[in-house]
Amino acid sequence: MLSTIIGLASGALGGNLAGSLLKNSSMGTLWNSVIGILGGDLGSQILGMLGMGGGGGEMDLMGIIGSVASGGAGGGVLLTIIGLVKKAMGK
Repeated sequence: MLSTIIGLASGALGGNLAGSLLKNSSMGTLWNSVIGILGGDLGSQILGMLGMGGGGGEMDLMGIIGSVASGGAGGGVLLTIIGLVKKAMGK
């Protein structure tokens, strides 16, 4: 449960970080956070199933680092993908 919360919070941070780095993909703080949370959950679950961090439930230092990394990466990746799709549809 705690690893899921860490993954979701990291996803929100990852989404906002991606939005600040890629201005064309940014959708504002609220939507960057929402999309980041969804991406953080997906990233944690996918990498957890592959045994590469997040979702595993271990709360040692490596488990926490894995949850942060997979959540943040998932949030950033999903925001970037949605931002690129939104930009392509706008043309």
